[in-house]
Order: sequence, then C-alpha cells, then structure tokens
Amino acid sequence: PDMDAAETLIQSDPLVKGMWCVPVYSNPTGCVYSDTTVRRIARLKPKAPDFRLFWDNAYRVHNFGEPRPVIPNILNECETNGSSDMPLIFTSFSKVSFPGAAVSAVGASDNNIKEILRQMSSQTIGPDKLNQLRHSRFFKNTDGVYEHMEKLAKLIKPKFDVVLSALDAELIGLAEWSKPNGGYFIHFRSKDGHAKRIVELCREAGLIITEAGAVYPYKNDPRDRDLRIAPTYPKIDELKKAMDIFCASVKLSYVEKMDSINNSTQL
Repeated sequence: PDMDAAETLIQSDPLVKGMWCVPVYSNPTGCVYSDTTVRRIARLKPKAPDFRLFWDNAYRVHNFGEPRPVIPNILNECETNGSSDMPLIFTSFSKVSFPGAAVSAVGASDNNIKEILRQMSSQTIGPDKLNQLRHSRFFKNTDGVYEHMEKLAKLIKPKFDVVLSALDAELIGLAEWSKPNGGYFIHFRSKDGHAKRIVELCREAGLIITEAGAVYPYKNDPRDRDLRIAPTYPKIDELKKAMDIFCASVKLSYVEKMDSINNSTQL
C-alpha cells in the first residue's frame, strides 16, 4: 500500500474508520507486505478513536513460487505501539478445503474478542462442530496444512505459468502485470481507458473474466485500466485458449482506439 497516503488520511480525518489489508499475496497484486510496511501500519495514530485495522490473512499459506513468507505479527506490533485494540485479524480454510463452507478464525485483543463474542451470541448458538471435527481429523496439525498446500501448489502453479507465458509472449510493451509467487490472482494493467472494452471483447468471444473495476471500491476504476485474472478454475487446455482470446482482445481494444483517434484527426 501507499503508506504515505494511508498515514495522511488515517491520521488526519476522523471519518476514516478503517483500513483493509491483505498482507500476504494481496488481492489482486499478489504482493507481500514488507516488514517496514507492517510496522508503519502498526505505528498509525488514527484520528478516529474507533478506527480498526482489518487484517485479512486469506492467502497466508498459499505460496507456490517461493518459501512461505513470514511477516511480523501485527497484533504484537500494535501492542508494542500501545494500540492493541486496533487490529482484527481473520482467516479461514475457504481456499484450502471447502470454499465458503470451511472453518474460520479471528485474532484480536481481549477487548475486541469480548465484543465479537457479545455480538455473535445473538447471531448463532455455536459453530459447526462436526465441520471443525472433519478439519481437525483431516489436517491433524499445522504440518498437515502445509503438506496439503504443497499439493495444491502443484496444481495451481502450472496454471499461473500458462497465463504469464502468454502475457510475456503477446503483450510485453503493451501492458503491465504482476508475477506473484502465491495467492490466486494476477493483476493486469492495460493502458488507460481499455479495461471495460477488453472485458466486452472477451465476452463476445465466449470468455468470461472478472468485470472491470472489480478491484476498486464501488467498482470505480478512475483510469479504466485494471483487471484481475483468476486462473485457478479452468483446465490447462481451456486456459491456453482463454489466454489466446484475452491477448487478442487487448490488442483489438488498442487498435479500435487508434482507429478512432485517427478518424477524429482526419475529420
């Protein structure tokens, strides 16, 4: 994140109530927060007394191109800076075992845990204990989770390689994209004013991708250029065809705009 901008906004405006972070393999860029960034976040002095840091560890164990990254513990760092109530840390097995139907967890200060329990007591009579039992018997321990994710990495990495190889072969100099070592997404950035049209052209050719603007609040991409590629679902052969369509759509969108500019100039 742009920590200069974050510090300025959070520490000056009482209407800024929170900051959402995906510190490991951030969605959509795939970046991992540096130790310096984590500690700058922990040192924030928000103007709003009820400011909360939403620390989303969705991809904590989803590495496939490097050793599992280790970053400072945000709760410990905040405690050191006298702001132990600021972070709310949460994660789940949603992208490890069963999407949307797995076990989740939250970590926070004693004060926050008490408040969370108070609210949850009126929402549910208790967790799904059988589902918890299934997970504990299957994974057994932390090493079991890591072993499972190594198997998943062997399935996912070849799909990322297909996407990145196609982009490298077809679009170097025409766009930018991330090359993540984990997570589930590749961040693609076209030239300004093309993201929506690329999505339309893909759809016309039979390829559905994440809609333009999805990575921005209210789906409002001010420069209409950012797209998120999620390659984990299709089979390899399908993915190769999909990337042929995607790369052709990018080029066609550029050509359309060039033709439009040339026609306007001639008129």
